[in-house]
Amino acid sequence: MKPIAGYHLITPGDLAWRPSNLMRIPNADYLERTGSENLGARLWRLPPKSANTLHKHVRAEEFYFVLEGTGRLRVGDETLTVPKYGGVLVGPDLVRQIFNDTEAEVLWLIVGAPEAELEPHEKGNMSLFYPSDPTQLPPELKGVAWPPKV
Repeated sequence: MKPIAGYHLITPGDLAWRPSNLMRIPNADYLERTGSENLGARLWRLPPKSANTLHKHVRAEEFYFVLEGTGRLRVGDETLTVPKYGGVLVGPDLVRQIFNDTEAEVLWLIVGAPEAELEPHEKGNMSLFYPSDPTQLPPELKGVAWPPKV
């Protein structure tokens, strides 16, 4: 992995918001335009009664930081409540899922290096990231229909 040369300024106007593929959560990738191979940073705006994918990583740690609202994070069999400006570092082997079981939107910043973690023979093996159904919701959202039908 090659580090970037110099620096890249990213302003809010540079961000492109899009819904995630599986769970339809609005997100914006801060570093997609920089060409960084070593670091990823993405904003995730969780609507009320929603959840992101249940997943893990192979080698990369992820840092979860709450910018707005009160965050909820499932890590393995535990559910954590993360206050505004609170953060959680999660190791690669733990299954994790951010979710929102409140009536208010929650904004997360998630930082990691997922693109840099795979060996060539591992590329394309999605079971490394999704050992079970990635769209399953945490118990706290029992009875909720998410993701929305497109």
